[in-house]
Amino acid sequence: MATEILGQRHDRSALILYGTETGNSQDVAEDLGRVLERIHFVTRVIEMDLVELTHILKHTIVVFVISTTGQGEFPRNARAFWKSLLRKRLPPECLSHVHFAVFGLGDSSYPQFNWSARKLHRRLEQLGAKEIYPRGEADEQHPEGIDGTFLSWSLDFRAIILEKYPLSDGVVPIPSGVLLPPKFTLRFKEDAHVAASRLQQPLAGPQASPLQPQNTKILSASPSLVSATVDGTTPQIDDLGISTKMWEPPVEREIVSREYLNEPSAEPTPLEDRLPPHDLLPDIPYTIKLVENKRITPTEHWQDVRQLTFQMDETIYYTPGDTMTIYPKNFPADVEALIDLMDWGDVADIPLEFEARHPDFFLSKTLVSYHHPPGLTPLTNATLRELLTHNLDFTAIPKRHFFDQIAHWTDDKMHAERLLEFTNPAYTDEFFDYTTRPRRSMLEVLQDFPTVRIPWNWAASLFPPIRGRQFSISSGGPLHNFSKTSLTHQVQLLVAIVKYKTVLQKVRNGFCSRYIACLPPNTEINVRIDRNYAFYDGFKNQPKRPAILVGPGTGLAPCRSLIWDRAALAMKGERVGNILLIFGGRNRTKDFFYRQEWDHPAIRRIGFGCYAAFSRDQKEKIYVQDVIREQKKLIKCYMTAHARIYVCGNSGNMPKAVREAFLDVLKEMLAEKQDGEDQLSAEETLRKWENDRDYIQETW
Repeated sequence: MATEILGQRHDRSALILYGTETGNSQDVAEDLGRVLERIHFVTRVIEMDLVELTHILKHTIVVFVISTTGQGEFPRNARAFWKSLLRKRLPPECLSHVHFAVFGLGDSSYPQFNWSARKLHRRLEQLGAKEIYPRGEADEQHPEGIDGTFLSWSLDFRAIILEKYPLSDGVVPIPSGVLLPPKFTLRFKEDAHVAASRLQQPLAGPQASPLQPQNTKILSASPSLVSATVDGTTPQIDDLGISTKMWEPPVEREIVSREYLNEPSAEPTPLEDRLPPHDLLPDIPYTIKLVENKRITPTEHWQDVRQLTFQMDETIYYTPGDTMTIYPKNFPADVEALIDLMDWGDVADIPLEFEARHPDFFLSKTLVSYHHPPGLTPLTNATLRELLTHNLDFTAIPKRHFFDQIAHWTDDKMHAERLLEFTNPAYTDEFFDYTTRPRRSMLEVLQDFPTVRIPWNWAASLFPPIRGRQFSISSGGPLHNFSKTSLTHQVQLLVAIVKYKTVLQKVRNGFCSRYIACLPPNTEINVRIDRNYAFYDGFKNQPKRPAILVGPGTGLAPCRSLIWDRAALAMKGERVGNILLIFGGRNRTKDFFYRQEWDHPAIRRIGFGCYAAFSRDQKEKIYVQDVIREQKKLIKCYMTAHARIYVCGNSGNMPKAVREAFLDVLKEMLAEKQDGEDQLSAEETLRKWENDRDYIQETW
């Protein structure tokens, strides 16, 4: 007989596995987990690589959410699982008892659009697994982004699952008005009870707990709980249903970071001028030191582009195409604004720990809960303030789920109704106009709805983790060396600082850009360096083969790394293939990054040539694809010599336009060689180059 825990039957289990680089697949997987939990499946959402192949046999259904990265590759946290599926000794019908669905996330500007999802789907069927619902494929280039596909797919998926796995008589889906319990909550550490009692802060218990909102049902085995109080003022409401009550700046409190505890006292810096503390996050592999944060565009130019130079241990190895992941932090003024708005001041500086909900739900000893939510790397004995500073991204643009959650945490009926409207797919345009177009953050939403009071226990379940931002390494060859005498190495990045005005004329800063822009020299940070073998291996193994590099804007970074890598071989007296660089920017005098380097004697040895397109230096805009067509004779010579082609930079229109330009040149070249050769032949040739990794697209 099946047992029930919190209304969930143990004979209906769903395993949702995700593979992600940026966190989008994890967000989708968690959304699907909530969909299935509301129709009484015991759900588990987990990274693919944390699951062995035999474990997926134990669940009623298995859902795979997978993104595609690089040259049609699996994300890092899904590659081990994918390799386990490719083992030759697996029997053909070993997954015959698995019922699965796949949802892929991709970018149609890449030739290998959603390859990971397609390969995974095909391999599962080869091993006998049964598809329960057709594969979905989201496209980042869709006007509505991932939601353009996911919303309709998930609604139909839910209907099919209910049809194939009907509920028992008398059992109904859990309604949206019932708040699902979080997988994790925060609680005071045992040795923090004394500190909490001094603050007269009640601890969780049968009489008082901040886990349940007022007037809201919650699916929980715990006794009825009480929400935080709100102030007695009545906010004014505009015609959109959004409060027009003025948000007041936070009360300035004395904040002491761990790193400054042993430093001599000094005049306190005003809150708005304080920089994020430099505490090093655990579980991130490499500690490096910033030695230069240099702006390489003129100060009067609208675009601020930085060259960041870091010093690192000589044992840290990288090659062209590799990326460095930097983990940004929230600024103290923003952290204090949230703490003040939510009335968390009394608990903000007490050490906390995570409490996972019922790991016995998950049916397998190997599928126990994390010690903390996935993606977080908290400091030891972290406080709420430290979690908000180092780990929780409350300045992210909110998803629909955020509005659904915070609607439970207000006692203002108009606010709750307006928040729930944003969760309704019928109001997609309104949701887009309120969130994505103006790039409105979670903090700003909470300032718009000041009656919302989120319990501090829920903070880590409501706000997403701060995810690292990847940057292509721009140094290579002799630029590895920090100095001729030093045993340390260096690594350089080329970073455009994101700062712009929204449709509401409000200045926005990119989260990581803002953090990077303020980093002073000698700052130590922990970073990841991830290898990109598909990008570099062919270039390394065939040094005599010529290359065409297309790198507009900061897309020049991996191209520069390749150029200096080949220059290093030439400096050793080796014969190397020529390199043709096609660069793009707005203005020659302001955006021509590293122009002086191209005259370096070491680079002249490799038969280097550079053609540049500057779109704003004349009335008619000129882009890199125009240069390709203009220099088609030279491009044909490189193609005839079997040049490897690299296209690097921003995704979107550029990669497609560049590919079309190369296709035009290739079509003309083939027509000259083979009379009557048609467009399809050129397309087939280019696809072969892509499959053979002779045409490589590295865009972001």
